[in-house]
Formats: sequence, C-alpha cells, structure tokens
Amino acid sequence: MSRTSIFGLVNLALIIIVFGSYVIVAQTVTTGDWTASTKEAKPDKIHLSFERKTERGGKNQHGSDFAYADLQGLTPDQTRNGKVNFRMVREAGTIECEGSFANGKGSGTYRFTGNKSYADGMKSRGFDFEKSKNDWGDELENRLFSATVLNVTTAFADDLLSANFGKLDVDDLFKASIFKVTPQFMAEMKATGFPDLGMEDLVKARIFKIDADYVRKVREMGFISEDFEGLVKFRIFKVTPDFLSELKREGFENLSPEDVVKFRIFKLDAEFIRAARAEEPNITVEQLVQRRIGVRRR
Repeated sequence: MSRTSIFGLVNLALIIIVFGSYVIVAQTVTTGDWTASTKEAKPDKIHLSFERKTERGGKNQHGSDFAYADLQGLTPDQTRNGKVNFRMVREAGTIECEGSFANGKGSGTYRFTGNKSYADGMKSRGFDFEKSKNDWGDELENRLFSATVLNVTTAFADDLLSANFGKLDVDDLFKASIFKVTPQFMAEMKATGFPDLGMEDLVKARIFKIDADYVRKVREMGFISEDFEGLVKFRIFKVTPDFLSELKREGFENLSPEDVVKFRIFKLDAEFIRAARAEEPNITVEQLVQRRIGVRRR
C-alpha cells in the first residue's frame, strides 16, 4: 500500500465522518432521518445511522455503534417493537430522535441542536470550528454535528494540547477522536524515539497497530531505523518480532526496512535461506530474491 493510498483511506474516512453529517448553528434546529439495527454480538450497543439530503439531491450519512447508556430514553427492550423517543446529549449539541422499531430494526427522524458556546470554547483553545465553508454548507454546522456524534469534548481538546505535539487544528481533533489518538498514546510514541511524529503519523500508527511495545520489540531485534515509514512498511507486510528474530538467526542483521520487507514479499523463510546458502554461502538479499523468482547467475 502506497503512502498516497494510506492517506486516501484516512481522508475518505474523515470526509464521511467529519463532513458527512448534518448539523445546526446557534439556536436553529436541523432535521434528518435515522435508521438503527441491533446485534446479538453487542447486546449493550446499537448501530445508528444519521442521514440528510443535500441541496444537490445527494445524501450525507454517518453511522456508528453507540452504547444504550448514551441514548436517553432507549433500552434494548424498546428495540423489539413499538414507537420510541430518545436523545443523545453531548457537549457539542443534542440529537433528538423519534420513530419506531420492529424486530431489532428501527427508523425515524431526528432533530439536531448545536451548542454555539461549545464552538466558542473550542475557538478559545485554538480550534476554530467556523474557519471555512464547503460544498455541504456551513462548516460550523457539520463540525458541531460530528463533534456530537463522536463526543469530542473540550476536556479531550485540553488533554491533546497538554501533550505538547505542536499546533493542532480542528481536523486533527477529529482524527484523534476517530482513531483514538490519546495524549497517553502520543507521549508513549514520543518516548520511543520518534519525537517529531505529526497527527498523520500517529493516525497511521493506530491504523497499522504500531505502539510503544511493538517499537521496543523491533528495536531489540536490531532492526529499528530513524524512519517511521519503515515501521509502517513492517506492519503492512506483517513483519513480526518473531520473523525478525528468525532473520537474525540466519545471519541477516542491520537490514534496511526495504530489505526486510523483501523477505516477506518473496517468502524468503529460514528453510529457503538455508537451502540457498548451501550453494552460495555469501548470498545477498538481492540474490535470494532472484533465486526465488527463478533468475540464476551464470
């Protein structure tokens, strides 16, 4: 997966989550439709999707799992059959829903009221929810709704700022919430020897499950580099600490991330390496690759 495609996935997620929902400004009320479904595997949660039609005839939608504890007036029993009225109250605003359920599936309409004082509080912290507008309408409206659904609080913003990772903007705030980039995670990654990671890097770390423990284990194997992208490549191609130990036992140390990845891509395992070395004791990584794809030196 290329760097461009990684960011493409992240940006697509943000377009859907951050801008793909409807909101409101100040005292006005915005309406839309909601649908819901329950899952036996998650008895304490329900999947809710909020949708509205755009002026151009399209649809903006946001869907996620929510705990019943976050939905005032809705219980698991009520999702079987009958009419319902419930609401989600968050610092950024309130979503009020009405409709009905039948056999665990529900639908209806919602009303959203944003909290302008929340936007003012965020602006005083350096997160300007009103800085621009886009094709979907007022940026403030979209961002207030997203902040409500994601439960982005001023306390969370304060925690991020306390981690001293430089200047952050509103999009960084949403990314941190979506991908669970907490101040603790930020500090742990900084302590691993990567003090200059930005929010995009931290998001990739979450996506590819790169945490302080993984960095420590890779470093213990002697394969760490100053390039964070090397760790991303390791995770993309499933380079585990055990695999690195195997390479080390076969005499391959201090390899670049690119060379380590080649062992994964071309399936150069210990058995293959030993067989090749029986014929060429000083065989290189490139020569191993050539042997695997059927190219032999004359």
